[in-house]
Amino acid sequence: MEEKLKIINDLSIEEREEVFVDIARVLEGAAREAYVEGNRHFALASANMAQAIRVNADELARDDVAHVEGVLLQATAMISQFDAAHPYRMLSHAIH
Repeated sequence: MEEKLKIINDLSIEEREEVFVDIARVLEGAAREAYVEGNRHFALASANMAQAIRVNADELARDDVAHVEGVLLQATAMISQFDAAHPYRMLSHAIH
């Protein structure tokens, strides 16, 4: 994801929007895993950030590049925090 941050200036609006959708998808996956593992606070924060990014992806893609980088940095920081706390990914999960 860091490489996407470096080239954000060169991306078109459509490509920036795709980056935001991809980030939202990763955040949603992290939220699901955190919820299954019992970390409901992180799950809620991650899901809320994913929803905010997904809903505003079009506006963020058209926004100032400095602001876009800030949003992407916050999202990637949250993903990195989850990856550091959970180095081994779940292969499957069930919620009862």
